[in-house]
Amino acid sequence: MKNYDKYTKGYFMPPVSSLKWTQKEYITEAPTWCSVDLRDGNQALIVPMNLEEKLEFFKLLVKIGFKEIEVGFPAASETEFTFLRTLIEQNLIPDDVTIQVLTQAREHIIRKTFESLKGAPRAVVHLYNSTSVAQREQVFRKTKEEIINIAVTGAELLKTCAEETEGNFQFQYSPESFTGTEIEFALDICNAVLDVWKPTADNKVIMNLPVTVSMSMPHVYASQIEYMSDNMKYRENVILSLHPHNDRGTGVADTELALLAGGQRVEGTLFGNGERTGNVDIITLALNMYSHGVDPQLNFENLPEIRTIYERLTKMTVNERHPYAGELVFTAFSGSHQDAIAKGMKWREEENRQYWSVPYLPIDPLDIGRQYEGDIIRINSQSGKGGIGYLLQQNYGLDLPQQMRENFGYKVKDISDRLNKEIMPEEIYDIFKTEYVNIKTPIEFVNYHFTKSDDFQTVVQVIKNNETLELTGTGDGRLDAISNALQTDLGISFSNLTYKEHALDVGSKSQAVSYIGITAADGTMYWGCGIHVDIMTSSVKALVSAVNKMIG
Repeated sequence: MKNYDKYTKGYFMPPVSSLKWTQKEYITEAPTWCSVDLRDGNQALIVPMNLEEKLEFFKLLVKIGFKEIEVGFPAASETEFTFLRTLIEQNLIPDDVTIQVLTQAREHIIRKTFESLKGAPRAVVHLYNSTSVAQREQVFRKTKEEIINIAVTGAELLKTCAEETEGNFQFQYSPESFTGTEIEFALDICNAVLDVWKPTADNKVIMNLPVTVSMSMPHVYASQIEYMSDNMKYRENVILSLHPHNDRGTGVADTELALLAGGQRVEGTLFGNGERTGNVDIITLALNMYSHGVDPQLNFENLPEIRTIYERLTKMTVNERHPYAGELVFTAFSGSHQDAIAKGMKWREEENRQYWSVPYLPIDPLDIGRQYEGDIIRINSQSGKGGIGYLLQQNYGLDLPQQMRENFGYKVKDISDRLNKEIMPEEIYDIFKTEYVNIKTPIEFVNYHFTKSDDFQTVVQVIKNNETLELTGTGDGRLDAISNALQTDLGISFSNLTYKEHALDVGSKSQAVSYIGITAADGTMYWGCGIHVDIMTSSVKALVSAVNKMIG
């Protein structure tokens, strides 16, 4: 690919080794979560949400369990300002939720921001200015000292306005474009802001180190975070926050490694909405922790409902393959996957194990509001007998013998391949009934009765070519006698009768289902199924159905 040589890395590694995070295996507790859906996410929508939509989204975030929610940039527009005032004046902010607002390090914007916060029970005021080499040289054309002065002046004004405004305020600072900033300079500007705010144990501040534009592999960001964490002033009174974007498709990995490296707080959005490729997806992060047995402190037990509300309010769509939330992420079409899942689910049911370990399913779909039926196994031309058999068993209570599953599986796959479409469970059931159940042509079973001497003797009444016939036979058992009657009087031959039966339902009105396989003289195996309230009658119907398959 041409022009590759015009690109070079735009990030900066720490001046010393920062790799202690590599010794940690996984995240052991949830960070503080801050949703930025209503600010960072909203500004990235083709059509930003209106007031009513933002209010509904805010209530959704509260319901999920977010305790910190960035509600907007109130000095940027009248809509943003009005939304914040509505939350405050209508007392819509729960006692355990803190709102957050964004402001540039400019005096009139800071003062307008504090004006919007009057009467707020608690608020984080989030100050930022850009610090990267590209921003300094191309946009602001300022020296490092001038950039630091912007941040310090803004931090001082925050203190002044907070003292002049009634309320409970916490400060947050972001060196925007942190990942494109020399690490020593990022540390200098953060420490300069901290020297203004002088955080204490009772008045901690948030230092937010964003991946404004993703520039490196995830381990680089983790090393940058560890260096900042190790060298930042007032560290015990600083909440180190992460705000990754997803330009390189590594937003989740960036965040997870940075949490190992000292991050304590994460700013992100539902489903990763945001500028360009989006913010980090908090749902994926939270459920990744959940899959390791860590309580994420957020409630995604009804993820399909959350997805529906999100899509309606944002006009965005969640991809079918989106982790955890996508329509198809728990679905197996592949035959080998279906077989493993079906066997894993059966094993789990038999063993009654505490811990989840079903092949191909990282978490139990039921835990996030998905269903086994219709979500896990779906059938197309790539599917196998295991998945088809699993659907019949789960949806209709039919537990086919292994060889019959294979026989039926090929029929369904052929139909799917021919029609070039997915086959729904009800269609599979209809195909099964048509192909195997209580088949009446060319022979229709009518009745039977037995007499008992030394052997079982039977008379089987059938209709063939519109003529009623009475077939007689003798055998070691009832089914053997009926089998011999069919073969002798109809002039047919088969062997290796394979039989299985079970109750189809439970209760006084339960039906019995029988499956019978027979082998013709040429070695081909034919299957039939009988369903009836009487187990013997269902067996006879199954045998006659198999015979009909053979001679039909």
